[in-house]
Amino acid sequence: MPSLDKHVSTTTTKLLMIGDSGAGKTSSLASLVEAGYKLRILDFDNGLDSLVSQVRRRCPDKAQNVSFETLRDQYKGSGAGVVLDGAPKAFITAMQLLDKWGELGKPSQWPTDTVLVIDSLTFFSQAAFNYAHFLNPGAKDKRAIFYSAQESIEHTLAMLTAESFKPNVIVIAHMTFLNRPDGTTKGFPIAVGQALSPKIAPYFNSVALVESSGSGQSIKRSMRTVSTPLIDLKNPASFELAETLPIDQALVTFFRTVQGASNVVKLAK
Repeated sequence: MPSLDKHVSTTTTKLLMIGDSGAGKTSSLASLVEAGYKLRILDFDNGLDSLVSQVRRRCPDKAQNVSFETLRDQYKGSGAGVVLDGAPKAFITAMQLLDKWGELGKPSQWPTDTVLVIDSLTFFSQAAFNYAHFLNPGAKDKRAIFYSAQESIEHTLAMLTAESFKPNVIVIAHMTFLNRPDGTTKGFPIAVGQALSPKIAPYFNSVALVESSGSGQSIKRSMRTVSTPLIDLKNPASFELAETLPIDQALVTFFRTVQGASNVVKLAK
């Protein structure tokens, strides 16, 4: 059984990045593109416009390093209200891409200069629910559908954060606040149902919060790396990273700092 002085930290980052809509989560990916990382994005939000603008402004010569697949189930109006237009495809297509991404091969074997991005967990969760409902349309107890969707999401996160999945991973999530049994309130990523949300962060070694303050031309966006009373965060380089990072360089700073510390632990003799 190895001792702590033989422990080698991972050379990749598995990051859960949470924040409110419009805080700058997706556009913050531009710093990684600028630094030379290759991004592979499962785009469930159909909201990459801000990233496109940033990449075109900052590093247009590296736009070809970003590959994306937009995955949204289609809806239509009906006498029963808005319903799915045909069989839901977003979730199962994502699973197929996570097995083999066309000419780019198997994501689990991508090199460590690559980042798989799920944008966002919120709409990925909706896709998982749609697919679970499609597989069991006659379920009398809807809790069975919620459970099936939650299980699919949890298994996916377990796969992506495992050591055997070699590239970096960023899962972007919107945030909700839940009351806990002890009477406290905490912020968690939005998923399917409230039961799953508290289970998500433990899969990740890194959890960061993207936040904004001010308004209009004076709005300020940043990434927080240290917990607040309402939101628990974590990073493997807590002694080296600043509590807040300017959003335009936040991710590349986070990656370089955390991965730079990925060496055999040196303990004082």
